[in-house]
Amino acid sequence: MAKNELRKKVLALRKSLSLKEAEEKSTLVLTNLLTLPAYRHAGTLMTYVDFQNEVGTKELIGESLKRGKRVAVPFTDVTNCRLIPSLLKYSWAELVPGTWGILEPAPDRLHPLKPEDLDLVVVPGIAFDFKGNRLGYGGGFYDRFLPQTRPDTVILALAFELQVYPEICNRPHDYRMHFIVTEKRIIKCGLLKK
Repeated sequence: MAKNELRKKVLALRKSLSLKEAEEKSTLVLTNLLTLPAYRHAGTLMTYVDFQNEVGTKELIGESLKRGKRVAVPFTDVTNCRLIPSLLKYSWAELVPGTWGILEPAPDRLHPLKPEDLDLVVVPGIAFDFKGNRLGYGGGFYDRFLPQTRPDTVILALAFELQVYPEICNRPHDYRMHFIVTEKRIIKCGLLKK
C-alpha cells in the first residue's frame, strides 16, 4: 500500500476510536511502557504531546515527573525545520497551542536540552512495522532530529494495535524505532543502532 493511502487509512481508523476507547487503550499502553527497563532506567526523556487521537502522553508526562525524571517535550522550530527538546519545569499545564495546534512550550519559555542529553525519545507516528519502520506525518522533523541523539539513546513509539502493520516501506534516511509499545504488547524491533 502506498504511503499516502496507508496514512489516510490509519488516520481514519484512529479517528474512529471514541474518546473513551482512546483513553482506555492509552492507559494500557502506559502500563506496558512502565514495565520496560529502557523507560525505568531513563533519567531524561523526551515525549511528543498527543494530538488528534494519538496515544495519550499526559499521564506519561505526569508519572515521569512524579518519578523524578527530567521530561522534555518538542518545540517545533518551523523556520529552521527542526525540533528543540524543551525541559518541562512543573507540568503539562506549561504548554500552549503551537505549530499545527499541538501543545508545546511558548517560545519565550523554552528550556532547551541538547539531543545528546536524552536517554529515551518517545516518537509519534501514524503506522509502524515489526522492524521498527515508521510512517510519520511527512514533515521529516523526527528523521532529522533522531540522528543527533547518542548511540545508546532508546527510540520508541507508542501506538495502538491498529497502527501496527507487517511491513512499511522505508527510505535510507528514515529512522527506525527500537521498541513499539501498544495496549497489548511491547515489540522489540532490534538492537540499538546508529
